[in-house]
Amino acid sequence: MSQENEPLLGASQSDYKPVTFWSSFKATAKSSKFNWLLIFVPIAIVVSTMDVADTVVFSLNFIAIIPLAKLLGFATEELALRCGSTWGALLNATFGNAVELILGIIALKEGLIRVVQASVLGSILSNILLVLGFCFLMGGAPRSEQTFNITAAQTSSSLLALTTLSLLVPAAFSASAINDSDGGEAGILNISHGTAIILLIVYVLFLIFQLKTHTHLYEDEVDEAEVPTTTLSFSVISLITIAAFVSLHAEFLVGAIEGVVTQWGINETFVGIILLPLVGNAAEHLSSVTFAMKDKMNLSIGIAISSSLQIGLLVTPVLVIIGWVIGQPMTLFFENFETIILFASVMIVNYLIQDGRSNWFEGIMLLASYAIIALAFYFHP
Repeated sequence: MSQENEPLLGASQSDYKPVTFWSSFKATAKSSKFNWLLIFVPIAIVVSTMDVADTVVFSLNFIAIIPLAKLLGFATEELALRCGSTWGALLNATFGNAVELILGIIALKEGLIRVVQASVLGSILSNILLVLGFCFLMGGAPRSEQTFNITAAQTSSSLLALTTLSLLVPAAFSASAINDSDGGEAGILNISHGTAIILLIVYVLFLIFQLKTHTHLYEDEVDEAEVPTTTLSFSVISLITIAAFVSLHAEFLVGAIEGVVTQWGINETFVGIILLPLVGNAAEHLSSVTFAMKDKMNLSIGIAISSSLQIGLLVTPVLVIIGWVIGQPMTLFFENFETIILFASVMIVNYLIQDGRSNWFEGIMLLASYAIIALAFYFHP
């Protein structure tokens, strides 16, 4: 059985220096030029507990998230070298979405159902349009095109369509039951509860498909020259610790956004759907784009799409069920305007990724779609 500090990929034993906790720490410290910004982590935490302007809190926490995002990407890549890109992408998406789940539960307890729905929709849109757009653009700029597994891409496209269907059905039900408001609301709630359970079952089965029966579809080709520079336990501890700090800074950011947008005169819908996901998903965004630039497209798309799928198939159903338990009427019925936008966005993404190839211009199309949507929500009453 291989030891934790032995290489699993490439490099012969004679060329490989044993990896220790200290060498893992040094490799992590030297992994990025942005690490000097880590000084802002304690500064942001201290300032956020003081009575200072929201703009100061927002700025300091935003800067603090930048090096943490880079470190999260480094820890993910190290895990991918040991466990495979499938597990790496899944872990990155899971820890990234922990922020949305925690903030969603807090908001749900306070009865802020529309805020929860807006942040959920915004997370999906930012991942499939903004993140994927930057991945295609930055990864494809120095290359004619990039490739990824077409079967995995089509499976992800189908699951995105299923996620959209779970929101379209309650919207259609609401439109047809408009003359029976009491019965309509009860029906939407019952549909949402049943659909949430079904989506959770689908997500568990997708994990079996992704991690057990069809793992080969989601793996990037191994670069024999790359070997892990950190131990497995150090990578896992780093991922958990960094994700915890990202969650903390994201919470400070969310608290400061209200004051910031009041000064800027931005409406709350724009904040929930555009600004909050940008902050909450910052770590995933940077990780995914970094891997695209290294031509690790299965890992890159795995993070972006898996994150959206987790939001749609795991986070949203869990929030619906938690609302069911605590007596909050959290449903899968979003506003018609938002549901139509999600449907159109998923349709565009499906067209672009179903051939298993990408280029920089496809990235431009996704970014343009996101810009149009952001503009629409900015002016939406």
